[in-house]
Amino acid sequence: MASSLLTLLDDIATVLDDVALMTKVAARKSAGVLGDDLALNAQQVTGVQADRELPVVWAVAKGSARNKLILVPAALAISAWLPWLVTPLLMAGGLFLCYEGFEKVLHKVLHKAEDDAAKPGRTAALAGTDVDPVAFERDKIRGAVRTDLILSAEIIAITLGTVAGAAFATQVGVLVGISALMTVGVYGLVAGIVKLDDAGLYLSKRASGAAQAIGRGILRVAPWLMKTLAIVGTAAMFLVGGGILTHGVHDVQTWIDDAATGLGALPEVGMVLGAMLPTVINAVVGIVAGGIVVGIIALIRRMRGKPALAH
Repeated sequence: MASSLLTLLDDIATVLDDVALMTKVAARKSAGVLGDDLALNAQQVTGVQADRELPVVWAVAKGSARNKLILVPAALAISAWLPWLVTPLLMAGGLFLCYEGFEKVLHKVLHKAEDDAAKPGRTAALAGTDVDPVAFERDKIRGAVRTDLILSAEIIAITLGTVAGAAFATQVGVLVGISALMTVGVYGLVAGIVKLDDAGLYLSKRASGAAQAIGRGILRVAPWLMKTLAIVGTAAMFLVGGGILTHGVHDVQTWIDDAATGLGALPEVGMVLGAMLPTVINAVVGIVAGGIVVGIIALIRRMRGKPALAH
């Protein structure tokens, strides 16, 4: 009886080790979506009254948890009964990441002047008395939860691809662990980010000179942090999306591995070039794939007589 208990404990420890290892791998592969998730959700509370920012973040976090309560069982069902669907779903998720990243860059290049011109009008409208704050807040939450559903689906799809060949218990542990980690981590960071300016303002009014200096520094850094998050998130979308696409085609992945090994054998700079090559190729594949998808969607919309996407 004692030996059976020890065997059971050993099995549990093995499963937990596998869950921890695969959760780490899945989190690394989901980094692109995480960066974009952070930037998008931090931007979702723009225009919300300062005392309502945290309640809005909390409401979106609960919506995100509900999204994952639907997505995780669906992913486990696919893995159990339709395992052949995992790779196509991953490829579709990778293409979507590339498309979204390219569409963002394209919009920034083509419509920057329009966005800058419209920004004062949007700010004035939000400050006006004709805007219902309850309805505005509700719309913000709904939009954020819809966005989270797409990003959560991508995270779950990437995680499912990581654990597709593992035991069912390990799949459950990794999917639940990633879901909890991403929800708590993302919305905890979002709550901190949206309150950075309040913290900076509070410190800048303190009597201590050091506190005032820190507060002024935070106030200067906060806007740049949001911009940096958006840039890093977009770049990571190309890297992660391109990486998913190259991994999905065995011959392409083999060629990349062989080329990286060949470059790694070069003297002096070989190690650096070998390590950089897969990243560069993934980025190029992501950008090209995103451009192709954007072009196809624009062509289909034009053929159907519809205007180009506004965002």
